[in-house]
Amino acid sequence: MRSPLLAIALLAAIMAVHPSDARAQTDAVKALAAELRAPAKGFAQPKTEWGDPDISGVWTSDAALGIPRERPEKFGGRAMLNDQEFAEAQKADEDRVSSSVNAVGAFRNDGGWKNKSYRQTSLVIEPENGRTPAFTADALKRAAPRDRGSFGEGPFDTPLDFTLYDRCITRGIVGSVMPVVYGNGNRIVQAPVMVVISYEMVHDTRVIYTDGRAHVTPGINQWLGDSRGRWEGNTLVIETTNFTDQTSIGGGNGNGLRHSTGLKLTERITRVDKDELRYEVRIEDPKTYTQPFTISLPLTSPPGYELLPYECHEGNYMLPHSLSAEREEDAAIEADRKKGIVRKRKSIQQNLDAGARPIPGRTNPNDVEQ
Repeated sequence: MRSPLLAIALLAAIMAVHPSDARAQTDAVKALAAELRAPAKGFAQPKTEWGDPDISGVWTSDAALGIPRERPEKFGGRAMLNDQEFAEAQKADEDRVSSSVNAVGAFRNDGGWKNKSYRQTSLVIEPENGRTPAFTADALKRAAPRDRGSFGEGPFDTPLDFTLYDRCITRGIVGSVMPVVYGNGNRIVQAPVMVVISYEMVHDTRVIYTDGRAHVTPGINQWLGDSRGRWEGNTLVIETTNFTDQTSIGGGNGNGLRHSTGLKLTERITRVDKDELRYEVRIEDPKTYTQPFTISLPLTSPPGYELLPYECHEGNYMLPHSLSAEREEDAAIEADRKKGIVRKRKSIQQNLDAGARPIPGRTNPNDVEQ
């Protein structure tokens, strides 16, 4: 017979690998989540041939463009726009579509696919203030320039100074779903014992088993973790553990301060209309965030929408070019020093946006005399 002390020791070891934050969602958050997951009037949930809810298709988080991740302070604790604010949001969405459709140039945003407007005041719906919880003191010790990668100012001495997104490896689970300027597609394919999700940008693919099998052992850690799914009514619930500490859920494209290996994600995917899913993810990582938080956003399937090839590695000239440019700057600084000129390193970002366009109201620091 196994001794009680041995059982306690085993439980403690498991908790050390996957610590859990037991704080449950408040009734208000549960009610809001249920409201957002509610099916459209008259919608009948389709089923697969084997009887599971059918959530297959090609979906885009372009639908969530215009909904801020963090709730602006002016809304206080209010999770939904009032009628006047919603009318303003609809007008902003119309302008976004028009701007995207009529854009000139090679760098084009995906706003033209946004065909619905929403009343959410933020994508974060838990905690009730609609804002991502603070980092723990332990997490702040992990902060490093590499968290911003090519969106920061370096230093860039090796490939490890860049994010996994920069390196065309992964944007992580949350970073792959959150809306950014382009590449927001998600393809879902279903089979009797699995659901397969592919993401457009960096083309990650997850195979999620729904047959009740256990997670892999705690010693195995993966960039996208280990996912197991189950159906709760018409909602696919996915629990993912066994992460590395090399990815992030902080900013767009998975950039930002990295989480711990104790991260646990609980995703809920519900079809709410013939052309719309509701995606929800709860993030629990007591070593990184002071409390759990939940993000909820719509995924739509506009007519004609499809995933495009994203050959990231094949076209990733940025990494060697960035490193070689930094070595050129090293040499230029040394050459200037020998001439008696002492200067700062030239700015990498130069106050340009992702499309290399000047940010209004900001000057290029490289144009300022040092």
